[in-house]
Amino acid sequence: MANAERFYIGSNDEHGMNPPTVGKRTPVMPYINRNFYENEFNRPAKYNFLIACLRTGFNVYDVKPEITDLSISQRVTRVNRQRLNCVVTFAYNAAGNEFVFSSANGHQVFYSRENSFASASRLLAYDVSAGLAEEISIANRGVGTLSEVGMLRSVNCPAVIAECGFMTNFNEAKLMMDPDFQKQCGDGGCIGVSEYLDVNYIPEVNYAQLATIRYGSYGNGVKFLQCYLNLYGNALSVDGSFGRGTQAAVIKFQQDNGLVADGIVGRNTWRTLLRQDPSLPLLRQGSRGVYVRYLQQKLLSKLYAVGTVDGIFGNNTTTAVKEFQQENNLTPDGIVGPLTWAKLTPVGGGRPMP
Repeated sequence: MANAERFYIGSNDEHGMNPPTVGKRTPVMPYINRNFYENEFNRPAKYNFLIACLRTGFNVYDVKPEITDLSISQRVTRVNRQRLNCVVTFAYNAAGNEFVFSSANGHQVFYSRENSFASASRLLAYDVSAGLAEEISIANRGVGTLSEVGMLRSVNCPAVIAECGFMTNFNEAKLMMDPDFQKQCGDGGCIGVSEYLDVNYIPEVNYAQLATIRYGSYGNGVKFLQCYLNLYGNALSVDGSFGRGTQAAVIKFQQDNGLVADGIVGRNTWRTLLRQDPSLPLLRQGSRGVYVRYLQQKLLSKLYAVGTVDGIFGNNTTTAVKEFQQENNLTPDGIVGPLTWAKLTPVGGGRPMP
């Protein structure tokens, strides 16, 4: 097995969210009367991939930390300055009329024959496709080629785009918003990269293994932190430097989660960031933090209207929980305990097509 520290892995998320890239969205989702935009999946899938790469021991590069969109030429320029061993872009597919759902389904990985490393890109594509198939249960469409796509053609390293599902397929559109599906896709991408580079993939890390870090720290431990903070809504540069911006994001995270707001990332903060409490907590109106955010994401992925995914258990979340409980033969009391969690946590499912 090769040493993961020898390799430098980049990742990119297609499109942007501020404002959402026009045209890259699902049809209007029933029950909640809103679209899901592609980058609502792409961005968290990318950060889950980078997190998986970091715990495996790779060095990583975040091509686009910005929430705004960025031109392909700018992305290509950034990649080509880094001397990466490979780059993986996360995306979501579409087929047919964007205003209606269709039957096209499954995940597929693309590379370009125009890339200077076309043969290596092809091998990487097959490995990433296999990695995704290990983690997600939707159909595997295999590997394909694309031409005239800058992030495949023009970068100076092996490159693939992982299209993890179809936003125009009703059931796969719902998966876009599921945080567990997003993690599965990121993990699957890292499994593929690890296989491609003959590196031992590390599936998880325990919070107790992570070193305490604070303002002035640097290195991959800080990148790991920055990726988690970005997964929860920040737009930090994943540069491995614990500066003022990272410190402010840590303090806000600690405040939002009822932790000592000292800006120091120790055992309690790591445990909460990684959501590694021994069991899912009892939640009710007035609760807040990462577990409420997770609850809201799961409800939204099953088409229950929670309003803004903000980690605050307010009136909209209470109503959504009661509706979910009523429709799943649970006591509709608005309190999320073990029975509600058990129905809510599986990937997929949710409200059917009307």
